[in-house]
Amino acid sequence: MKYGESTFDILYLLFAIISGIQILSRAGNRTERKMGLATLILGCGDAFHLVPRVLNYFITADFTAALGIGKLVTSITMTVFYVLMYQIYLGRYQLTEKRNTTLAVMVLAAVRVFLCLCPQNGWLTNSGSVLWGVIRNVPFIALGAIICWLYYTRRQADKLFAPVWIYILLSFLFYIPVAVGASIVPMLGMLMLPKTICYILLIWVFRKAVFGQKK
Repeated sequence: MKYGESTFDILYLLFAIISGIQILSRAGNRTERKMGLATLILGCGDAFHLVPRVLNYFITADFTAALGIGKLVTSITMTVFYVLMYQIYLGRYQLTEKRNTTLAVMVLAAVRVFLCLCPQNGWLTNSGSVLWGVIRNVPFIALGAIICWLYYTRRQADKLFAPVWIYILLSFLFYIPVAVGASIVPMLGMLMLPKTICYILLIWVFRKAVFGQKK
């Protein structure tokens, strides 16, 4: 298992980071640049967690603190990722911001980051409680629900981005059991693999949006 999971993690990180750089280098407008930035943030953020996880399989050392910091960084970068997804939505469909929606997105993101930074998470010692895991993910799930709904409403008008809402929805359905119960049932951590596949598919949409127009 360790070889298969490690290979998958490494290939995913390379794909995400390289894709982010490529999209940024080929982006023709602000929205495409945000796609590249979102992809790069996704890959670099996940690297903080996945690299120590891979090393933990092959090196005899205490990676508790490194894995905890990695989870913290990933939690924050994922939040930023969805804020960028909102901005990409506005730019893709040339929409004017709706004050209430923008306010909800920004407030939920800020609350999520604040909760992630609270010491009750026990990142460095892996001592966070299930209850606190639920608390810090409530605003994140609400944020994801808003973004998912926004892309859902545009699914018929944009063939390329039509499945984006499905990727977001599935990623959260895979993520929630891990965030809430992986500390009790470690095997739930395997759900991160299909969650990651959802992000690979999302990155692929970004690549087609940028490179498809440059052919």
